[in-house]
Amino acid sequence: MYGVCGCCGALRPRYKRLVDNIFPEDPEDGLVKTNMEKLTFYALSAPEKLDRIGAYLSERLIRDVGRHRYGYVCIAMEALDQLLMACHCQSINLFVESFLKMVAKLLESEKPNLQILGTNSFVKFANIEEDTPSYHRSYDFFVSRFSEMCHSSHEDLEIKTKIRMSGIKGLQGVVRKTVNDELQANIWDPQHMDKIVPSLLFNLQHVEEAESHLDNHSLWEPKVFAIRCFKIIMYSIQPQHSHLVIQQLLSHLDANSRSAATVRAGIVEVLSEAAVIAATGSVGPTVLEMFNTLLRQLRLSIDYVLTGSYDGAISLGTKIIKEHEERMFQEAVIKTIGSFASTLPTYQRSEVILFIMSKVPLPSLHHPMETGRTGENRNRLTQIMLLKSLLQVSTGFQSNNMMSALPSNFLDRLLSTALMEDAEIRLFVLEILISFIDRHGNRHKFSTISTLSDISVLKLKVDKCSRQDTIFMKKHSQQLYRHIYLSCKEETNIRKHYEALYGLLALISIELANEEVVVDLIRLVLAVQDVAQVNEENLPVYNRCALYALGAAYLNLISQLTTVPAFCQHIHEVIETRKKEAPYMLPEDVFVERPRLTHNLDGVVIELLFRQSKISEVLGGSGYNADRLCVPYIPQLTDEDRLSKRKSIGETISLQVEVESRNSPEKEERVPTEEITYETLKKAIVDSVAVEEQERERRRQVVEKFQKAPFEEIAAHCGARASLLQSKLNQIFEITIRPPPSPSGTITAAYGQPQNHSIPVYEMKFPDLCVY
Repeated sequence: MYGVCGCCGALRPRYKRLVDNIFPEDPEDGLVKTNMEKLTFYALSAPEKLDRIGAYLSERLIRDVGRHRYGYVCIAMEALDQLLMACHCQSINLFVESFLKMVAKLLESEKPNLQILGTNSFVKFANIEEDTPSYHRSYDFFVSRFSEMCHSSHEDLEIKTKIRMSGIKGLQGVVRKTVNDELQANIWDPQHMDKIVPSLLFNLQHVEEAESHLDNHSLWEPKVFAIRCFKIIMYSIQPQHSHLVIQQLLSHLDANSRSAATVRAGIVEVLSEAAVIAATGSVGPTVLEMFNTLLRQLRLSIDYVLTGSYDGAISLGTKIIKEHEERMFQEAVIKTIGSFASTLPTYQRSEVILFIMSKVPLPSLHHPMETGRTGENRNRLTQIMLLKSLLQVSTGFQSNNMMSALPSNFLDRLLSTALMEDAEIRLFVLEILISFIDRHGNRHKFSTISTLSDISVLKLKVDKCSRQDTIFMKKHSQQLYRHIYLSCKEETNIRKHYEALYGLLALISIELANEEVVVDLIRLVLAVQDVAQVNEENLPVYNRCALYALGAAYLNLISQLTTVPAFCQHIHEVIETRKKEAPYMLPEDVFVERPRLTHNLDGVVIELLFRQSKISEVLGGSGYNADRLCVPYIPQLTDEDRLSKRKSIGETISLQVEVESRNSPEKEERVPTEEITYETLKKAIVDSVAVEEQERERRRQVVEKFQKAPFEEIAAHCGARASLLQSKLNQIFEITIRPPPSPSGTITAAYGQPQNHSIPVYEMKFPDLCVY
């Protein structure tokens, strides 16, 4: 009998004999390496035998597991691992089926060592990039089994930890193996994620719980845990799939828009961390979607604060909000907007800036504001939150071209908010402008207003004004100057406003200034000095002192930047005089915690003022435009003042029209005072708007005429206007060259009316004193 068996054994298939030869008589001796090399060579030479080799190894492993011969089990798995690493042919799929069958057998075992052994083999397999697609492979069992291992409750702490770690590694291997395989079931499907995510969270948390969904166990509120969890997820997946996580978080935030503020804040902060990680890869079309969702959440939070509930009305069973928690949520949203925007390229950041600005409610003809007390509060809170977001986005923004950084449509909307009554909103606008203009990191050097005798200690970074910057200032400089001037006149300004105004003036001088800009800035600051001196606005003493001090600090800076000795000397002399006689006109006494002011600012002597005539003289001698320096700065009023300012319409439209006749007292008649009614005011506003529209239409027609009309017609039109102008000039010259009435007296014309008789200049007789 034994002889027959030995004879038949030699007739067994070669692959079986090669498989049997890798197993030693004593399992402790380990895999027979020489025989394993023979088996590997055979598998590579005859890849069609791989499926049979796998099936036979699987048969032996199952038999050895049943007989508790675990040494041979380990040898079989080692052999399988080596064959997987060596073979990448088209027949590998059938071999993999046998391999996965053996791994599943080990994972089903109650022995922790076998579970860990099976997991390690699966992880090695997951790291292999297969050359051929797999059509019939399923990993559902492995997702379920590895998830169960993550929740192991083994009584031995060390063994429990090993099993749980193996479960996590196994899930990681499943995700790695399936996420890039289009033929596999989508690993992001809820049936898989509902097992994977709780398993990961369960092991991240230090509290023993049966299941650990973020929502069910309030894990969004201790934000550290949730952030750590999603960081692991974001760093574990492929960069091109990171936007899927972002979209899921955005959807989850929308779904929980009526949850407690602490929960929403936790989701937002997790979104912030995930978005920053995703931005290093591929965010795709989710950029504006993310900002739109966050801005929508801001508006909802504002409504919750105003109404006091999540349902818009307070009733029995309604959850009452906590205002301080909503404020924390709003700050979290703003921080997220800023942190994500900081990772975007310049062109995307510019789009986000325009997008946010378009959401700010502004008082204009085309953007009506909500009315009523609640509407006004909602408008104000929305403006503040969006401007805060805009400030976060603009911080650190770098652009070589100011025309693209501050396009007209954006700058117009931004500056219109600079004229609002709310001091906080005006401050935000100034800080946003500073963020955009500061391209060399100089802003922090002007955080304190002072009159330094040597500004070289500031170590300013100054570059020559570029051509693009010059074009920008030619187009927008007067608009900027006007808003700076009007901002200086605000009665509600505090120290922070003056510091921001000083920083803005200084940064314009450093970043955007040429000789023309320097001249205009000096004129502007001298006009601000006149505001403090004349005080037509009836400003408080502090505001007037602050304007004097602001002018001193800026002129001290610009004089040293221009390096004109005579200019520096004049500024220095005035500052020294103020130090001795009026320190309350200098920043060192005004912009401190306890300002040292005077009780009376009337009758300021000329020695304490910076004189426009003197500055024009000294700068004119150095090549600056002295004629322009001599002209006082006067801002032009525009539609913005009527639309943005809170002044009543009665301050800009005359309420009563009273016309007195200039006839003799006997014939004097008085036109009755016009009665002012609601209809009168309405008509005045409508008429002014109509006039504006007519003026715009007239300008459009003129431009269109010059663009489309024939040259002969344009020449004829201009010739007619020239003739008319010459006629008017001749009349003016005829009047002006006539001398005063003759000293010889007057002549009497008809109707008894006295009439002056003019004598030509060449016939007049002048006294001897007039002869040279």
